Amino acid sequence: MKLKGAKKVHYDSGPNMTPLVDVVMVILIFLMLAGSFEKGGWFLKSSMPIKKEGGAGAPPDPTKIPDTNLEIRVDNSPDGFRVSAGDIKSTGDRASLKAALQQKLEAFRAAGDKPEKIQVVLMPGRNVKYNSLIIVYEAALRAGFTKVGFATSH
Repeated sequence: MKLKGAKKVHYDSGPNMTPLVDVVMVILIFLMLAGSFEKGGWFLKSSMPIKKEGGAGAPPDPTKIPDTNLEIRVDNSPDGFRVSAGDIKSTGDRASLKAALQQKLEAFRAAGDKPEKIQVVLMPGRNVKYNSLIIVYEAALRAGFTKVGFATSH
């Protein structure tokens, strides 16, 4: 009695994965050769000076005069938004806001402050719309201030 199925070898191992592995290895080698391994490649370039010693706990430099801050508060109002910064009071009018900020810049210049040493800090109130904040930001830039930044809500 001959067993016919005993001599026949069955290969039910699925599809051949060798070409797939070859292609993946070629792509991997290409990406390794095409990429750069420079040290600073992962970080954005910045023009900020790097402080080598001290850190946050170091005493401030006594020879450096700190920048003058102008804090501008932006709040919601029924007719749009309201701006207050010391003696500046404005409500949503771009032209009057720009004029008030230009007068403030002239007052700083008259007091001996250089425009590049004045920091304008925009402090939005709760639920202030971005559009209102951008209007104040643009008015500060058009008034001649060069350092304009944002703070968290007050």
